[in-house]
Amino acid sequence: MKAYIKAIEYHLPEMQLTNDDLIRQFPEWNVAKIESKTGIRVRHIAAPDECASDLGEKAARKLFASGVCKPREIDYLIFLSQSPDYALPSTSCLLQDRLGLPPYCATFDMNMGCSGAVYGLSAAKGLIESGQAKNVLIIVGETYSKYLHPNDKRVRTIFGDAGAAMLVASSATPGGVDPIGPFVFGTDGSGGHNLMIKNSGARCRPTADPDDPDNYLAMHGPNIFRYVMDIMPNIVEGMMKKTKKTFDDIDLFVFHQANLYMMERLREKIGIPKDRFHVDLTEIGNTVSCTVPISLKNAVDAGTLKPGHTALLVGFGVGYSTAACLIRWMP
Repeated sequence: MKAYIKAIEYHLPEMQLTNDDLIRQFPEWNVAKIESKTGIRVRHIAAPDECASDLGEKAARKLFASGVCKPREIDYLIFLSQSPDYALPSTSCLLQDRLGLPPYCATFDMNMGCSGAVYGLSAAKGLIESGQAKNVLIIVGETYSKYLHPNDKRVRTIFGDAGAAMLVASSATPGGVDPIGPFVFGTDGSGGHNLMIKNSGARCRPTADPDDPDNYLAMHGPNIFRYVMDIMPNIVEGMMKKTKKTFDDIDLFVFHQANLYMMERLREKIGIPKDRFHVDLTEIGNTVSCTVPISLKNAVDAGTLKPGHTALLVGFGVGYSTAACLIRWMP
């Protein structure tokens, strides 16, 4: 039996932050400058009382409502997020109860950020193909907006909130086709400080000062850009060597939707054909670990990813962490 992606759904918060909204707060900027640099026109922002689990739960309920699977059929739940409800307990445990998943369902949380969706697929594939599970529900939720200082225009132009759900199931595939994998990973923790909330977790607790910059997400964009430009061509080349494929064999390239400038420079440096390079952030923004599943769902709905197509999924960013995998779309 092989693991494959059976269904994807996602949910966006109702509240929006447009470029016009940002211009009213930062009049020294202009709409054209923001959109030309980021490729983003609109970001969806979670309400004050709305958490990543709420967004992910709504995506999961949409998946169940489609009829593809019932809650009682889920035997493993993975919750991907860098914005969990609590330090403890695990948000996945709470979602098991809220979604009515069976009591024998295993759950765990995964904190990986922009590479998270690919890591989640790797874990789900291992669980299914080792016989530990039959139906793995991956719920992804991010509310980075709660980590941003209201006056930090650099990060507020980029990040949006979202939730997504992917059902990974087992199936006998014809001809020995492997619908998920292989994978290529990379880690360089020396760059972790370049995208960090310093005052968080157990090492450094948040201070009472609402203007303390260490209480909020700090991003050193140029360092991240240099790392991505250096490492990602090697990751993609490694995947091509591992699979013995060429770019002509790939129907769609689905990269983490960081920002348009970075994505275009990456595409040009690696030499990916523009007509097969998926860009999907104008009305959504950078939703961290949600970008890959959202892009996959939109590509399927638009008809650019069809049954039998091969897609290269690539995640990169906070950590630093990188991950890539090949999938064959066959729901």
